[in-house]
Amino acid sequence: MEEFDPETQLIRGGLARSPFGETAEAIYMTSGFVYQSAEAAEARFKGEEPGFIYSRYGNPTVHMFEERLAGLEGAEMAYATATGMAAVFNGLLACVKAGDHVLASRVLFGSCFYIIATLLPRYGVETSFVDGADPRDWANAMRPNTKVLFLETPANPTLALIDLQAIADIAHAGGAKLLIDNALASPVVQKPMQFGADIVVYSATKHIDGQGRCMGGAILSDKAFLETEFQPFLRHTGPSLSPFNAWVLVKGLETLALRVERQSETAFRLARRAEAHGAVRRTLYPFLESHPQYELAHRQMVSGGTLLSLDLGSKAAAFAFLNALEIVDISNNLGDAKSLATHPATTTHRALPEADRHAIGIGDGLVRLSIGLESEAALGRDIDRALDAARAAS
Repeated sequence: MEEFDPETQLIRGGLARSPFGETAEAIYMTSGFVYQSAEAAEARFKGEEPGFIYSRYGNPTVHMFEERLAGLEGAEMAYATATGMAAVFNGLLACVKAGDHVLASRVLFGSCFYIIATLLPRYGVETSFVDGADPRDWANAMRPNTKVLFLETPANPTLALIDLQAIADIAHAGGAKLLIDNALASPVVQKPMQFGADIVVYSATKHIDGQGRCMGGAILSDKAFLETEFQPFLRHTGPSLSPFNAWVLVKGLETLALRVERQSETAFRLARRAEAHGAVRRTLYPFLESHPQYELAHRQMVSGGTLLSLDLGSKAAAFAFLNALEIVDISNNLGDAKSLATHPATTTHRALPEADRHAIGIGDGLVRLSIGLESEAALGRDIDRALDAARAAS
């Protein structure tokens, strides 16, 4: 697998054919496995004989997905989970115990923020937040008991960036691990391990499936961490990925690069187009020259990605924009083949206090667009019409 380039890895990585020699990957829809003898079962459970035991622990189809994604990411190993949030929660818990400290960026997806701000403290884990953009803030917030630094970049939905290499250096100097949620970028656009990240998590629902069919997640790291620390969580708490969903995600990986590259190209051109429209106060897209972290984006991202956000000034203008869309669907999902739009302040980030939302740039006029595979011309006309409606409502 190490000899494959990324495009070939997406097609051939982890391929394990049955004796039937099928072309497409097989779906092993089984909960359990049988053994040739009692002695073989004992050896399998003791780890003396290779093989699968129970699909909650591992499954051939799930393993194909894990092997393929790990090869694409450049990670030693991957474990699949039922959802992206299962990967985030279990990945964090595998790193900490009561009395430890987790340091995170303030600009996070709503569920990630809830885990760190509300759930972890219930189990005796100290948590704190920094704005994220300035590495000095991270360094100043480090404590002797800091075990994990957690962030997403680009951030959802502001598309703010964080310097991965700088934060990795700070984490390692303090004896902590850097855990990155890379779902918004996808492994095609950004590979955090190249910049020192220790653990990378994905919502495979976004981009990897990318066609609105199923949920899934994954956590990638070195073999020592995943086998020693994460595997017990996976086995005993059960956030396992179903074989059918794993098969869908395996097939999604085959077209991942083609889809994300096309979507990113369209998103870039639409961002430039929106920036020139009088209804938009700010257009947020990492590869726009107007983005405050434009140079950082070019250092750690291959493209600007599939998402862009528009500040339309008010909730009334944002709702008028959304309601005027005819092609783009209103949905809180992202990374789909269909273009989607959402109003974060009233959906994905509504649980955040209003003052906190505004402090991190999520105003009532902010709309997030996830650009799909429709033609640029059709999307441009649809967005222009919606922006005209937003201007009339403002």
